[in-house]
Amino acid sequence: MKRIVPAPPDRVFAVLADGWTYSDWVVGTVHIRDVDPEWPQPGAKLHHKAGPWPLSLKESSQVVSCVPDRELTIIAGLWPLGEATVKIELEPVDGGRTRVTMFETFRAGPLQWIHTKLNDLVLHRRNIESLRRLSDIATREESRP
Repeated sequence: MKRIVPAPPDRVFAVLADGWTYSDWVVGTVHIRDVDPEWPQPGAKLHHKAGPWPLSLKESSQVVSCVPDRELTIIAGLWPLGEATVKIELEPVDGGRTRVTMFETFRAGPLQWIHTKLNDLVLHRRNIESLRRLSDIATREESRP
């Protein structure tokens, strides 16, 4: 999944580096409960709730790797459905913009074994909306003094 964001990579990465914003742009994350002070360094976690109330589940996501202004990889907890590896790459493009590429693959649990066109479509739509929200936040932050 790719999107051109009308903000430079450092601005987009600033949103990724603020774990408290994840419920604002990650579709399905409804509340951030806590963020390790080391976020987004490898090993740091953010603790969140996912899914609609009253069925929302407490979950955590952990940073696997981080290259400031270039790349962030996390393992996102989705239990009891499993967990996914999410890699977000940032590439500068002309005009102070950023090409954001998001890769998401299931790595554990039932979702890892169930691969259907319907799952792909739902994941695709979810990631389109997540990248749209990320872009909106990065662009809004860019316009602040």
